[in-house]
Amino acid sequence: MAKVKTRPYDAAEFLRTDADVAAYLEAALDDGDPSVVAQVLGTIARAKGMAEIARATGLGRESLYKALAPDGNPKLATVLKVVKALGIKLHAEPAR
Repeated sequence: MAKVKTRPYDAAEFLRTDADVAAYLEAALDDGDPSVVAQVLGTIARAKGMAEIARATGLGRESLYKALAPDGNPKLATVLKVVKALGIKLHAEPAR
């Protein structure tokens, strides 16, 4: 029997459009878990180019990787800088 080769799933490979990015982040925000939101922002940043995002935010690339990892705990200021650098607009609406 032949062995099947697999590779780890990487959501960054599927974030091709702004709509894809917005839907992915919206799902993470709906989840409500801060670690999920940080991880999703990290995935989006990798899809767009972490070095480019680091330059745009004025933060170090390695520190962004660390802050936006699943076990990262970024400050709100970092999250807002990353969101702006990604060209994403956040908005609030009343919870029902």
